Amino acid sequence: MEPRGSLMVEHRLIMRMISLMEKEVDKIDKNCIVNKLFIDMAVDFIRSYADRTHHGKEEDILFKRLAKKDLTKVDAGIMDELIREHAYGRIATSELVNSAGAYQNGDKDALNGIKLNLQKFVDFYPKHIEKEEKVFFPLSMGYLSEVEQQTMLDEFWEFDRRLIHEKYKSVVEYFEK
Repeated sequence: MEPRGSLMVEHRLIMRMISLMEKEVDKIDKNCIVNKLFIDMAVDFIRSYADRTHHGKEEDILFKRLAKKDLTKVDAGIMDELIREHAYGRIATSELVNSAGAYQNGDKDALNGIKLNLQKFVDFYPKHIEKEEKVFFPLSMGYLSEVEQQTMLDEFWEFDRRLIHEKYKSVVEYFEK
């Protein structure tokens, strides 16, 4: 398997969550209430899986390795654009958290903010994933030898293995403060 295959498998799970977010937007429209448990779970998924796990592998492993290569100006530009899009996702997540917090504290107008922020993910991720899968990943693999790709896959597995420990260590440290 190429490294992009591993990343594309993760994309399928992310898209399943995006589909659930789209359904939640419809429920908010119909019922004018929000499922707090769903929002909490969606935020955790986006932060832990989509951003820390998936984008972490892209940024900390794939992009760093590619930054050492002699990328064309176009390919380097696409990589920079993807990094900016990852940052956009982090901002959208924070905005969703803020809207959900305001709603939880009694601000009924924040319901619209929750809906709009969920919709940002619904609009953003399919295009972002398509750009990675159809444009950037095929181009990027051309810069890497078979050995480099295998090493990268090994790094992906090691990254995943450490992640659960990192997550729960931060949970304990948070509550220790």
